[in-house]
Formats: sequence, C-alpha cells, structure tokens
Amino acid sequence: MNPTDNSPIEDTGSAALVSVKELQHQLNDLLEQLSPERLRVLVDFAAYLANAESEAATKEILAIPGLLERVQQSQAIQKTDYKSWRTLRSDI
Repeated sequence: MNPTDNSPIEDTGSAALVSVKELQHQLNDLLEQLSPERLRVLVDFAAYLANAESEAATKEILAIPGLLERVQQSQAIQKTDYKSWRTLRSDI
C-alpha cells in the first residue's frame, strides 16, 4: 500500500469506503491510548506487515521473465561505456 495514496479502500467487514487519511487519523487517535508496552507490540506487528508487503512486491518483480538476467547484464557494462549527458547535450 502506498502511504501517499488517498484513494478510498473497501472495509470488507462493513463494506464502507474509508480513505487512507481517515484510517491514519483513526490509528493516530488509538495510538495515544496505548501503553508503551502495547506500542512496542504494534511497532513489531507493523514491521511484520511492511516486511510481508515488501516480500510480496519482490516476488512479483522477480516473476517478470528475464528481468534478473537483464539487470545482471546491465551491471556487467563498464562505466567507461557510458558518456556524460553534458558531453552529449550542451544545450541543457
């Protein structure tokens, strides 16, 4: 989920549309009510969710056919094979 995405999402429990900003506001209100111990638990859980989302995105990227090979090939190109954009375009 993109933290700057303000598009509404559907709450599957109540089928109500809630914006990300509204969810963030609700979370901030609830955070103020938690003890330090519960905040630590919440931070651990949020880190777990972020990691799971990151892993899913990584798997999706790695599933692109031939992508890893193309990245490895591009990394094998020596920097001397590139030219500075300033020497190519002096009018920029």
